[in-house]
Amino acid sequence: MLYIGSHVGFNKNTQRLGSLEEALKYKANCFMFYTGAPQNTTRCEIEDGLTLEALSKMKELGMDYSKVVVHAPYIINLCNENNFDFSTNFLTGEVERVNKLGVKYMVLHPGSHVGLGEEIGLNNIIKGLNIVLNNVKDHNNVTILLETMAGKGSELGKTTEELKYIIDNIEDKSHIGVCLDTCHLNDAGYDLTKFDEYLDNFDKLIGIEKIGCIHINDSKNEINAHKDRHENIGFGTIGFNTLINVIYNERLGEIPRILETPYVDKEYPPYKYEIEMIREKKFDNNLIEKIKKQ
Repeated sequence: MLYIGSHVGFNKNTQRLGSLEEALKYKANCFMFYTGAPQNTTRCEIEDGLTLEALSKMKELGMDYSKVVVHAPYIINLCNENNFDFSTNFLTGEVERVNKLGVKYMVLHPGSHVGLGEEIGLNNIIKGLNIVLNNVKDHNNVTILLETMAGKGSELGKTTEELKYIIDNIEDKSHIGVCLDTCHLNDAGYDLTKFDEYLDNFDKLIGIEKIGCIHINDSKNEINAHKDRHENIGFGTIGFNTLINVIYNERLGEIPRILETPYVDKEYPPYKYEIEMIREKKFDNNLIEKIKKQ
């Protein structure tokens, strides 16, 4: 089965239930959300009643609870020594929140070394992840998925080799994995028209079974631009057919495919229409105008 969904909202009043209801508007069968604003530390208490109500509704609809994903906030940067304790403490709290929500996977940007150099940055990520996973080892059902990054600025996780180095040095490898991002892969220099070659190398170095999610985004940038600017499906440099081949690649199994494409005119969510295109495997040149009329 194809599990296709998008990023959705999460607010203190409706929480998981509100996220589910938004996903249903898009005809999605999986979704991803942040447990609070990705740019700050403000967090609401998790209401078990709303979580259970969402779970009950998903069961009624035949939706797989394990295909729901949470994204960790951007303010966490395990590379940065000045904020290292903050990042490890806050990430520990996020893992605990995600665990309480009953979500299996949490996507994390590995971090940016901000001038420290790649070696120190990578070792800081390893140190931080080992601390976090040790903090929650007695009550953790969450797997942290390191996201493939575009290499913007001093971002790490831009190559399979960097991700391999991190994972090889994690003590609890059972709770660590990878989230692919098509825009980031393109911008990092990977040719997605040769996606099976990418997977061959990934399987050799890390193992395909470690891939827990894939973010589906077109890119505004040419390959190897190291810029990370998402575009709507079929309207960027990667192209619709290439993305369809990635989405339907059988080697990815039934992991969730999550859209993070931009709102049209910063106002209109495109996800319902992009999901429809993906399911039909047919590109709609009039998609943007259709979205504006919704």
